[in-house]
Amino acid sequence: MAITVQILGAADEVTGSCHLVTVGNNRILLDCGLIQGRRKDEERNKEPFPFDPKSIDAVVLSHAHIDHSGRLPMLVKAGFNGPIYTHRASRDLCRIMLKDSAFLIEKDIEWENRKRMRKGLKPIEALYTVEDARAAMSRFKGLVYQKKVKILPNVALRLNDAGHILGSSIVELWLEDAGHKRKLVFSGDLGRPGMPILQDPAFVQQADLVIMESTYGDRLHRSWEETLSEIDHVIQDATNGKGNILIPAFAVGRTQEILYMFARYYEQWNLGRWQVFLDSPLAIEATRVFTQHSDLFDQDMTDLWQQNKAQSILPNLHISRTSNQSIALNRVHSGAIIIAGSGMCSGGRIKQHLKHNIWRRECHVIISGFQAQGTLGRALVDGAKYISLWGETVRVAATVHTIGGLSAHADQPGLKNWYANFEGRPPVVLVHGETSALETLSNTLQNDLEAPVTIAKRGQVLDLIELM
Repeated sequence: MAITVQILGAADEVTGSCHLVTVGNNRILLDCGLIQGRRKDEERNKEPFPFDPKSIDAVVLSHAHIDHSGRLPMLVKAGFNGPIYTHRASRDLCRIMLKDSAFLIEKDIEWENRKRMRKGLKPIEALYTVEDARAAMSRFKGLVYQKKVKILPNVALRLNDAGHILGSSIVELWLEDAGHKRKLVFSGDLGRPGMPILQDPAFVQQADLVIMESTYGDRLHRSWEETLSEIDHVIQDATNGKGNILIPAFAVGRTQEILYMFARYYEQWNLGRWQVFLDSPLAIEATRVFTQHSDLFDQDMTDLWQQNKAQSILPNLHISRTSNQSIALNRVHSGAIIIAGSGMCSGGRIKQHLKHNIWRRECHVIISGFQAQGTLGRALVDGAKYISLWGETVRVAATVHTIGGLSAHADQPGLKNWYANFEGRPPVVLVHGETSALETLSNTLQNDLEAPVTIAKRGQVLDLIELM
């Protein structure tokens, strides 16, 4: 008899979420994400799975972000042929995100193999291709919130709104083997109360074991009021300086929140003096998916959406779909707010815009989300005076603003409050955080709530039967 969970990813780090649940003879995977950040960390994506993919009966995906979903095409390529359960909005986002991820991987390998060929080296294989991503999408099963479904004879599943991005889910699993019944709750990535567009994270009251993220377990976010005021000041300063504003933004979630805020505070922030460019094909597609799931919006966004509807929600918004449209922005020296990916400046069109703007004192860069160790975005946040773009050293003269209050992750009080709603203080395993966040949140939960806390280690196995 066995009811166990093995931590296989996002242990002592933020990316690569993956956990293996064993229930008798059945095996379920919670998330299957790419490791992101430093090159040496990303190299670990090439390692074989620490289990036989053919032995996995089902995958439960918490949400569409690539650090949670990005290895699913590899899993299917390696022989997994079961269902992938996730919220229907996450399914629709993954359809574009996994394709985009595969396209970028293929392009990087093509570039790398050209270099290898010139050196007389053998070509290397892509982690996965666009065709592999399509094959993975054929395994997806879209679910809705708050409906309990049986996914295996001894496993039931229910998704709850995590309030992090569209379709993000808190996972409840009811597990049974040889007369033993246990309930596992996986937080996925938790959002914040009052976030734009989305509903607040749901609370769960019962669990025998909780696996909880801790991305900002050592931080208190600025209030929404302070954050909005900070953005207002940046825009007014940039208006007076006659430069451009660059916003590296995650294509899913952050981009849509920024567009919402620009529409909501259009008059107050005097945005009519600017031209706003959405220069990210992935973000454009993701925004379309958002409009297809407007039933998930919070009341404020629902009201704004019903008043304005699609394209007129922001009158000075320009969509840059093609490369030529993006390149044309290089000739714009002032009056442009350019929203582009990637959110950590590690790829995408934002790098071109940095090349043409970061050395200009009149320009501004708004860092609007988490920046992993080793990324270009993290270097800017840490105050780098020079950055490297395609081998060229570029001086950082633009003003870099870190708007921490825009985070889509719960901060320490938010995480503590979410856990505090569980009855009886169940054991909690902390994942998805850097060392400082993990240790600080662990101490807070133990000291304030007397919670039995474990900081996850990669490969660690937790026995849910022995917990009782």
